[in-house]
Amino acid sequence: MYFLKRSMVAMLLIATMATSCSKDDNDGGTTPPPVPQKTVKVATDARFGAILTDSTGKTLYFFSNDAQGTPTCKDGCAAIWPTFYVAEAALTIDSSLNKADFTTVTRPDGSKQTAYKGWPLYYYAQDAAAGETKGDNVGTIWFVAKPDYTVMVANFQLRGNDAKDYLLDNTGTIASGTGASKYLVDDRGLTLYKFANDKAGTNNFTNADEAHNAIWPIYEVSEVKNVPTGFNKADFTVITVLGKKQITYKGWPMYYFGQDGKVRGANKGVSVPAPNVWPVFYTTTASAPQP
Repeated sequence: MYFLKRSMVAMLLIATMATSCSKDDNDGGTTPPPVPQKTVKVATDARFGAILTDSTGKTLYFFSNDAQGTPTCKDGCAAIWPTFYVAEAALTIDSSLNKADFTTVTRPDGSKQTAYKGWPLYYYAQDAAAGETKGDNVGTIWFVAKPDYTVMVANFQLRGNDAKDYLLDNTGTIASGTGASKYLVDDRGLTLYKFANDKAGTNNFTNADEAHNAIWPIYEVSEVKNVPTGFNKADFTVITVLGKKQITYKGWPMYYFGQDGKVRGANKGVSVPAPNVWPVFYTTTASAPQP
């Protein structure tokens, strides 16, 4: 009887070990480690389409006053618009994004902030939950951060090539004055201009001379993807100029100014050769005249 009990105990022990080994072998008894979240993700929003969020789904924003790429929201502003920062070594992104588009900038107090395409990234304090976008178009200078804007809005002082200060007034006219003006830039903050001699859908500046064209290069865009809130996407079209695709706004072909030197926030062209020959754009800009 003693030997029978020992045999039964031994058999039970062997069966238990076999079951345990079987679970370990097929991993059926373990929980896989959680998949790490990207520090910057692309979410799909019903209104805005693709938007940038943090790892928890909280929406990120651009600030038009940061046209030069330097954070300008500080003190009380920073309490409403907290900064987003992830050290570059720790930054992980969705596969649809390009890591080269992310940089680190220094804030006025010496702290760091993550920027996308040169735009410092912020949260909005009133976005209580993931997916909320209450901060878009606040003051007409805060916009949901998107990876696919074709144009963006700057809010900055206009300073011409003559070193004088200008404003874009509420009629779309360039006038002398000090203060920030809202105007269109490309997705990386480079200023865009129109030529007073152009007509609707007609570029009257560009020709076959590349040296001539380098003075006012065209803004080449093959497709208008997205525009900031407050603008009508239908007002933006694409024309063909000497085999190149150029974007227009309200019929006006859009250009850069060569002497801006591809510097964010530079807007020297507003005074060349005189104000209103090459002004900047905003919603106040009148439609181009028909040819």
